[in-house]
Amino acid sequence: MFDFDLSALYEVETRTLKQAVRRNIQRFPEDFLIELSMEEWRELITICDILPETAKYSRVPPFAFSEQGIAMLSTVLKSEKAIQVNIVIMRAFVFIRQYTLTHQDLRNKLDEQEKRYNKKFKDIYDAINYLLRKDQEIDKHHSHRRIGFKQDGLDG
Repeated sequence: MFDFDLSALYEVETRTLKQAVRRNIQRFPEDFLIELSMEEWRELITICDILPETAKYSRVPPFAFSEQGIAMLSTVLKSEKAIQVNIVIMRAFVFIRQYTLTHQDLRNKLDEQEKRYNKKFKDIYDAINYLLRKDQEIDKHHSHRRIGFKQDGLDG
């Protein structure tokens, strides 16, 4: 996303956003931020019809941010919106971490129970493991499965 779009999202002036980035440039490696040259900006203006008129006539080319750059931007801006975005990002990371740990704990407990009761309930654990493998195989096939009309012998 461009700096002028993000300044609207974070409710700060574009000038303020650029100033914050320049003061914290070490937080924006090349995969977070691209500083367009004036030549690249002019070329983009000629091929892109959806740019705002005010941005097209800017004497300074915009910054372009990746997804990680957008998140990092919330840490260097001081607007209320940037602070709220940063809080949401941190909560999302914590949620994902907890979710991952919870499911790993569950898997470990199942493995432990399986070892403990394997002889008594071998058929049940075999069925559970079969279903788990089957679900994983279905997930693998769904991501590459062809859709639409299929003719026998031609869809691989």
